[in-house]
Amino acid sequence: MNNMKMYGIPNCDTVRRARKFLETHGTDYEFHDFKKLGLSIETIESWVSKQPLDVLVNKRSTSWKQLTDDQKSTLISGSDLSVLTEMPTLIKRPVLEVNGDLLIGFKQAEYEDLLK
Repeated sequence: MNNMKMYGIPNCDTVRRARKFLETHGTDYEFHDFKKLGLSIETIESWVSKQPLDVLVNKRSTSWKQLTDDQKSTLISGSDLSVLTEMPTLIKRPVLEVNGDLLIGFKQAEYEDLLK
């Protein structure tokens, strides 16, 4: 397995479970803390080209609830993704990039399939 990079926040429970799964299976990966290191608009655009915005954006997050209705509709329409660079906690975690593919969130079955 080459070129695996996980994006997330270290203290997020879902990110912790995903990291533990990979480490338990001896899988090397790079971790990118997007709360500390941020995200580029190019990275987000690349993700949106692979996954729909409604899969990528966590509508149950506190950050989502803090947005105005205008911000929500602008974001979901894809016309302004900059709010994701300003508030990366709007993104479902973790985001795992593997060989050009994306896994959003942590579902153990998906990760098991990945390691086969």
